[in-house]
Amino acid sequence: MRIIVSGGGTGGHIYPALTLIRALQRKVNNAEFLYVGTSEGLEADIVPKENIPFETVNIEGFKRSLSPANLMRGMKAAAGVMKAMGIVRRFHPDVAIGTGGYVCGPILLAASLMHVPTLIQEQNVTPGITNKILSKFVTKIAIGTKEAAPSFPSDKTIFTGNPIRREVIEARRSDGMKSFGLDPRKKTLLVSGGSRGARTINRAMIGVLEHYAGDPSVQIIHVTGSAGYDDTMKRIRESNIDVEGAGNLFVKKYLYDMPTALAAADLAVFRAGAIGIAELMARGVPSVLVPYPYAAANHQEHNARAIEAAGAARVILDKDLRAESLLATLAELLTESDKLKKMARSAKRLGRPKAADEIADIVLKIANK
Repeated sequence: MRIIVSGGGTGGHIYPALTLIRALQRKVNNAEFLYVGTSEGLEADIVPKENIPFETVNIEGFKRSLSPANLMRGMKAAAGVMKAMGIVRRFHPDVAIGTGGYVCGPILLAASLMHVPTLIQEQNVTPGITNKILSKFVTKIAIGTKEAAPSFPSDKTIFTGNPIRREVIEARRSDGMKSFGLDPRKKTLLVSGGSRGARTINRAMIGVLEHYAGDPSVQIIHVTGSAGYDDTMKRIRESNIDVEGAGNLFVKKYLYDMPTALAAADLAVFRAGAIGIAELMARGVPSVLVPYPYAAANHQEHNARAIEAAGAARVILDKDLRAESLLATLAELLTESDKLKKMARSAKRLGRPKAADEIADIVLKIANK
């Protein structure tokens, strides 16, 4: 079987695509994959390292106004569709999958027009414009949240949840405790603003670290992100916080083993990207979500509000995030065990740990038809 996969721009589109590839590889012997992305996106760096054949179609998103730049983007989009048709014709796939990003437009459209079965996977509560357009052409739509359903044709749409890495499900709490040198008798708070970090979260955390330094009941793993580490450490020193001496504070630039950290977490402070939320829910980890305020169509706030409404999270908007507001919420949740356990149960109910396998089965079904 030959399968084209396309998704690009951000890790939120790329990692679900890679997760689906792995799920399909487990189900189909000798499946051949071709990943189509852009030369400018993160996929150009990430996908080749996974030993997956990779080709590019260059395309940019349109501005929300009339401009000469949009004319150039339109010409580039037309050229992208032509190149995509050449890729589809040459590779001759049995099925094509898109996980979001502008690059999915040309490749999924080309595949659909050439009568190749197609599937798009939408991670967010508020769908992106590319997937909204593609929904009119593709065979099936797998949505990560029930709230996204009204945006798509009902006869094509299936709620599956978002695909997450097997490592997230398989990681054990005991491994997390051992890996990070944690005390299993303490509650563990995991804080992360993504691989590059979130400045507002990092700065609000200074007051939190100061408050909990040496606390006998709480331990904190704070992942600053690569762009925020130096500034965070500078502010920690200026606040005279003895991270090493405290014994319960672990400040890291980047985590290469997030699944193990999630397994150890009792509570998390995260942005509200769809895949990060999916991993938290699959592990049953309650959270304080701080949506990235500049996400397209404010989709992170929509993601976060849906989780909050289900009782699995608290939401603090980026503009409202201060050490005081974050500390008040954390103090409440970390001291009221019944409240935290109730949120954890709600999170677990929302989790869809088998989503990748469900989507892979749909892909195989439409391919075989």
